[in-house]
Amino acid sequence: MSMLKGVPPQLSPELLMVLAEMGHGDEIAIVDGNYPAQSAGPLVIRADGMGAPEMVEAVTKLMPLDTFSDVNVCYMDNGQDEKPEVWKEFDAVLARSGEEAKVEAIDRFEYYDRAQDAYAIVATSETKLYACIILKKGVIFPD
Repeated sequence: MSMLKGVPPQLSPELLMVLAEMGHGDEIAIVDGNYPAQSAGPLVIRADGMGAPEMVEAVTKLMPLDTFSDVNVCYMDNGQDEKPEVWKEFDAVLARSGEEAKVEAIDRFEYYDRAQDAYAIVATSETKLYACIILKKGVIFPD
């Protein structure tokens, strides 16, 4: 937990550093408790005890989404007609963020490949299946 004003308590000092280090176009994967984060490749930041939607909400309070890309958010698809309920939670969080979310659902194995190239992976304790999302960082526009 950070002891700073205005910083969501879900964001650890390590995660704050990663968000600050990331540049335009870098991606961060926020994954559920079933995801093989440690063997995926990039830096893993543990967020034990937290859910994926609450972590997305905390991250999007500080990190802008890339408005120059056709897609700036990826959900892991379950490959079925009925999509995961957690997607509704992600949709609500992204709508509250005020960011222009351009969402694409990608196959599980495509998600694995893309997460391997992410700047970092945030491993939550989320128990809902397919609660994996990738966010592409945008830019801060001058006032």
